[in-house]
Amino acid sequence: MVKNNDHDTNNGATSFRIRGSIPEIPRERLWDRIWRPFWMVPATSVVAAVALGFLLPAWEREASSPALGVFFGGGPTAAREVLSTIASSTISVTGLIFSITLVVLQLVSSQFSPRMLNGFLRNRIVQATLGMFLGTFAFSLTVIRYVWSDEDDLTGFVPHASVSVAFLLVLGCLGLFLAFIRLITYSMRVANAISEIGEETMDLAERLYPVQSSETGPVQGPGWSPRPGDPREEIRADSHGSLVWINYRKLLSWATEHEAVITVDRSIGDFLIRGQPLLRVWWDGELSDRDLRVLRSAVQVRTERELHQDLAFGLRQLVDIADRALSPSINDPATAAQCVQEIHRVFRYLVTVTEPSPYIADDNGQVRVVHYPQRIGDMLCEVVREIHFYGSDSMMIPKLLRTMVEDLSTAATGHARPAVERARSILDTGPAG
Repeated sequence: MVKNNDHDTNNGATSFRIRGSIPEIPRERLWDRIWRPFWMVPATSVVAAVALGFLLPAWEREASSPALGVFFGGGPTAAREVLSTIASSTISVTGLIFSITLVVLQLVSSQFSPRMLNGFLRNRIVQATLGMFLGTFAFSLTVIRYVWSDEDDLTGFVPHASVSVAFLLVLGCLGLFLAFIRLITYSMRVANAISEIGEETMDLAERLYPVQSSETGPVQGPGWSPRPGDPREEIRADSHGSLVWINYRKLLSWATEHEAVITVDRSIGDFLIRGQPLLRVWWDGELSDRDLRVLRSAVQVRTERELHQDLAFGLRQLVDIADRALSPSINDPATAAQCVQEIHRVFRYLVTVTEPSPYIADDNGQVRVVHYPQRIGDMLCEVVREIHFYGSDSMMIPKLLRTMVEDLSTAATGHARPAVERARSILDTGPAG
């Protein structure tokens, strides 16, 4: 067992640390991961439409009730024409929707930021619109197989209810198409896109840092540091990508059960390469295959960063839009100014909160997990330095940045004031200072 060592006892240093807490960010459920891919909703819609296209006409043939005639009163020829018209028109509009989507993706990537593409592709209206049109097309083609007539006695079978359902699906397609057009026009307005990113970033900030500094005092918390010769085992990354999720509760539970200390060598948002150190387990035991699976499952690495536990990613999107707006090719300082205002709003809250401790303790006060949370001061200085670098020649941006820093200095609590002063020095001496 590795013993805890309190950093604050060294050389009589005077400092304080709030006891570490577990970030309560709900983990993405299996159900959410299943529906995450863009193609999942359209594919499911097609499968459901084909199944309904087989089952509903078969049921009608068995039922053969005269009441079914109230749904659709036409004969076999009229039914074929209706279904073929629905099928041809829906697949044509599907091609139009796909073309519009590609154009919007290209514009969003070039005008705003390529990091905004994921949010657009995950939008349920986009997925549902494509799924509804493809599903209606598949349903109409499936039902038309059941429409037949006998040339001799002019009798045949017409799935009246199925044709009526196809007509109702067309009405649903029209409704979703209008919603899709509204979404496109809304998404293409840069003010709406910036405001939406700012709102999501603000919501995440309130969940990650729920404690205001005015609600707590300088409470001494537990600390930990390794001693020379302490036994440890490294767990290395088995894939490359960005670290998007850490299940702190699972790590704490495992470390408490095995009386160990786990150090997380990477912060949320860091890019990992296969083989790089990811976790270190400080204990006297030996990790089994089951232990490795449990610990690896507590972290998620994906190809792109996500705004789920990564606050800096939300700020990164706003900075990207501001940098692109300040480029000579676009030259849109008003858009950059709006990004600065959203960033100001987020940091106006962050400078008043208590940052989480890197030491997460169990119920007995023993440190079990040591991690590297994203530091508010580092994020503030990075944002100010980068926007000031690209906007230093603008008439508007330096003044807005200085106004933001001055306002943050009046709102910042004691622990955040040094970071605000660092940001002020960047504006005074330049981005390289």
